[in-house]
Amino acid sequence: MRAVVTVVGKDKTGIIAKVSAFLAEKGVNILDISQTILEDYFAMIMLVDMSGASEQLSVIATECREMGEKIGMSIHLQHEEIFNAMHSI
Repeated sequence: MRAVVTVVGKDKTGIIAKVSAFLAEKGVNILDISQTILEDYFAMIMLVDMSGASEQLSVIATECREMGEKIGMSIHLQHEEIFNAMHSI
Protein backbone atom coordinates (compact mmCIF):
# COMPACT_ATOMS: atom_id res chain seq x y z
CA MET A 1 0.00 0.00 0.00
CA ARG A 2 1.23 3.46 -0.85
CA ALA A 3 0.76 6.59 1.22
CA VAL A 4 1.60 10.29 1.05
CA VAL A 5 3.55 12.21 3.69
CA THR A 6 3.38 16.01 3.73
CA VAL A 7 5.65 18.20 5.84
CA VAL A 8 5.20 21.96 6.12
CA GLY A 9 6.61 24.59 8.46
CA LYS A 10 9.39 27.07 9.13
CA ASP A 11 12.65 25.88 7.61
CA LYS A 12 15.31 24.51 9.95
CA THR A 13 18.23 22.11 9.76
CA GLY A 14 17.57 18.38 9.84
CA ILE A 15 13.92 18.12 8.80
CA ILE A 16 14.48 15.63 5.97
CA ALA A 17 16.88 13.61 8.13
CA LYS A 18 14.44 13.37 11.05
CA VAL A 19 11.43 12.43 8.95
CA SER A 20 13.27 9.91 6.77
CA ALA A 21 14.98 8.30 9.79
CA PHE A 22 11.62 7.96 11.55
CA LEU A 23 10.04 6.36 8.50
CA ALA A 24 12.98 3.96 8.09
CA GLU A 25 12.64 2.89 11.75
CA LYS A 26 9.01 2.02 11.02
CA GLY A 27 9.87 -0.01 7.91
CA VAL A 28 8.36 2.57 5.55
CA ASN A 29 10.18 2.91 2.21
CA ILE A 30 10.40 6.31 0.51
CA LEU A 31 9.56 5.91 -3.18
CA ASP A 32 9.72 9.55 -4.25
CA ILE A 33 10.36 12.87 -2.58
CA SER A 34 10.00 16.51 -3.52
CA GLN A 35 10.88 19.43 -1.32
CA THR A 36 11.22 23.15 -1.67
CA ILE A 37 11.87 26.21 0.44
CA LEU A 38 9.63 29.24 -0.08
CA GLU A 39 11.37 32.13 1.64
CA ASP A 40 11.46 30.87 5.28
CA TYR A 41 9.01 28.00 4.78
CA PHE A 42 9.83 24.37 4.10
CA ALA A 43 7.43 22.16 2.12
CA MET A 44 7.96 18.48 1.35
CA ILE A 45 5.82 15.71 -0.08
CA MET A 46 6.83 12.05 -0.08
CA LEU A 47 5.29 9.03 -1.75
CA VAL A 48 5.96 6.03 0.48
CA ASP A 49 5.45 2.27 0.43
CA MET A 50 3.81 0.99 3.62
CA SER A 51 3.94 -2.73 2.74
CA GLY A 52 6.91 -3.36 5.07
CA ALA A 53 5.70 -1.10 7.87
CA SER A 54 5.99 -2.41 11.41
CA GLU A 55 2.70 -0.76 12.47
CA GLN A 56 -0.65 0.19 10.93
CA LEU A 57 -0.91 3.38 8.91
CA SER A 58 -3.15 5.01 11.53
CA VAL A 59 -0.56 4.43 14.28
CA ILE A 60 2.32 5.76 12.20
CA ALA A 61 0.18 8.74 11.11
CA THR A 62 -0.44 9.66 14.74
CA GLU A 63 3.26 9.31 15.54
CA CYS A 64 4.12 11.51 12.52
CA ARG A 65 1.75 14.21 13.76
CA GLU A 66 3.26 14.01 17.26
CA MET A 67 6.80 14.21 15.89
CA GLY A 68 5.78 17.23 13.84
CA GLU A 69 4.49 18.98 16.96
CA LYS A 70 7.82 18.31 18.71
CA ILE A 71 9.90 19.77 15.87
CA GLY A 72 7.53 22.65 15.01
CA MET A 73 6.27 21.22 11.72
CA SER A 74 2.95 19.99 10.37
CA ILE A 75 3.41 16.35 9.31
CA HIS A 76 0.57 14.30 7.83
CA LEU A 77 0.56 10.72 6.58
CA GLN A 78 -2.45 9.45 4.67
CA HIS A 79 -3.36 6.64 2.31
CA GLU A 80 -2.62 7.55 -1.32
CA GLU A 81 -6.24 7.03 -2.37
CA ILE A 82 -7.52 9.44 0.30
CA PHE A 83 -4.90 12.02 -0.67
CA ASN A 84 -5.90 11.72 -4.35
CA ALA A 85 -9.61 11.94 -3.55
CA MET A 86 -9.09 15.09 -1.49
CA HIS A 87 -7.20 16.76 -4.32
CA SER A 88 -9.35 15.75 -7.27
CA ILE A 89 -12.40 17.90 -6.56
